[in-house]
Amino acid sequence: MVEIKTPGEIQAMRASGRVVAQILATVRAQAAAGMRLSELDEAARAVLAAAGATSPFLGYRPSFAPVPYPAAICASVNDAALHGIPDRYRLVDGDLLSVDCGAVLDAAISFTIGPPRPADARLIATTEAALRAGIAAAAPGARIGDISAVIGAAGRAGGYGICTDFGGHGVGRAMHEDPHIPNEGRAGRGPRLTPGLVIAIEPWFLAGGQDSYYIDDDGWTIRSGDGSRAAHAEHTVAITADGPQVLTTP
Repeated sequence: MVEIKTPGEIQAMRASGRVVAQILATVRAQAAAGMRLSELDEAARAVLAAAGATSPFLGYRPSFAPVPYPAAICASVNDAALHGIPDRYRLVDGDLLSVDCGAVLDAAISFTIGPPRPADARLIATTEAALRAGIAAAAPGARIGDISAVIGAAGRAGGYGICTDFGGHGVGRAMHEDPHIPNEGRAGRGPRLTPGLVIAIEPWFLAGGQDSYYIDDDGWTIRSGDGSRAAHAEHTVAITADGPQVLTTP
């Protein structure tokens, strides 16, 4: 069921979005060679605690997961595209790190540890550009397919792989609500975007150009099927009469 939020509810979600933005900024500032992923999770939890907020990730268990998610952030390195569990792995220069977090709302960023390789810089820039295009397409009266089409076009133009099994989604009382927003599709198709709808738009692309993926033995981490690197970018967006409003910025 698609839920429409009131202006007051969207305003309350905006406050949560600022916490999400602060978490991502904190993690990005602390991520460095030698840092353990688990230490980045601890930093995220400290931001949540200071704000009096909680993580919807911690303890979350969708139908595909064998165990509840054990952390406050997802930290996916190199060929890990989504849902990487922040363990004791130490970052090294050249790693491509994608961090996803929430405080009811979702947002994600990708960046490298140290100066990026040209291929990584292009992958990240294309993913971020696809996110911007998806947000711009989220106008009242448009359709879900309009968002999917521009994201998919950006990814395919870059030569990247795209998986539509995991993508954007509705946001509100639950972490993942209807509608599902694939990262590739046809313009003019799907449900209309109505003012009051709040959605997460989240392109993720696979550098090798193949669409295949697999889920790691931990039951959570999604990796590219060909071992190539992946990048992920996400914002939570409210559809308003005046156009899309990004809720997960400072």
